[in-house]
Amino acid sequence: MEPIPGRLIDKSKMPDEKEIAKCIGKDNFKRWKKLLKFIDDNYEGVFKQNEWLYGGKKWGWYLRFKKSKSFCQFIPEKNKFVLLIVFGAEEREKTEKILKELNPVVRKKYKEAKTFFDGKWMALEVDRNEIIDDIIKLLMVKRKPKVKL
Repeated sequence: MEPIPGRLIDKSKMPDEKEIAKCIGKDNFKRWKKLLKFIDDNYEGVFKQNEWLYGGKKWGWYLRFKKSKSFCQFIPEKNKFVLLIVFGAEEREKTEKILKELNPVVRKKYKEAKTFFDGKWMALEVDRNEIIDDIIKLLMVKRKPKVKL
């Protein structure tokens, strides 16, 4: 089983911010931080902080957000990172209602995503600013943000 090129595969060392920034690049690290800030600001106390998991030699390290079910995963790769979201049946229905509002790249990735017994697995390469707002919309479909009083 060959590792996916550009992934962080050293099991002995969980990646830190410096290593992530070096791997995904300065601009992508800004996008990474922006999405983390969105999650921190809107889902405070919902997910475990920095739940880094090692997916084996092929998959490497990834940052998972999960409560009772998966919210999303950040997967660092060379010069980009991948955001993985698994949409259940109700979430797919809601997502399909907003598809026409999304960037063509995001729409295409959603339509191409495979549907398995546990949902539609969408892996989106985060390597441009134009898709950040769409990712936020998708995350809000996946889980409604906490209401701040």
